[in-house]
Amino acid sequence: MIEDAAAAAASLDPLRARLLRELAAPSSASGLAARLGLPRQKVNYHLRALEEHGLVTLVQERRKGNVMERVLQATAASYVISPEALAVVQPDPAQVRDRFSAYWLLALASRMVGEVGRLISGAASAKQQLATYAVDGEITFASAASRAAFAAELGAEVATLAAKYHEPGAAGGRRHRLVVALHPTLKEPPDVPAPGTPDKEIQP
Repeated sequence: MIEDAAAAAASLDPLRARLLRELAAPSSASGLAARLGLPRQKVNYHLRALEEHGLVTLVQERRKGNVMERVLQATAASYVISPEALAVVQPDPAQVRDRFSAYWLLALASRMVGEVGRLISGAASAKQQLATYAVDGEITFASAASRAAFAAELGAEVATLAAKYHEPGAAGGRRHRLVVALHPTLKEPPDVPAPGTPDKEIQP
């Protein structure tokens, strides 16, 4: 989880993002330069920036001729930029509390990324498991009316279930965040045939 604005900016540079992908396995500046077809000095410059922000780490130093070669590796298998890295423009769920607002949904998702990222970091430091649960799926509605009816029924069922298990006065109880979201799926772009590809034969 990248929470520092400068680190986020460093990771968003296209070349540095490519270097992070390449450094899923340890490599040196000279090895990366040969693989990417770039000058070693240029690769070294970007690696220093990534190392400065804690995105890559030194795993080995080895002598290669008269030069001490540094072998680096990305500090994570993947990265997510926390909205807190851009705190000035981070959406605030408290500003728009409208369950039908796409902006509120975006603000909730933004908050979730930041909170879960911090929870993952804390659990990793404490060497503990993090209790989470998520459901992901798709549903096709016949009409806007059926979608609205589903949303109303879902809200009522969730409220009933939450009331059943919510015990704010329980000794040793732990609060949990509950977010339920529904939004249209993205439309897949139509398949575009590659140049020179013959048209499919039209069947009678």
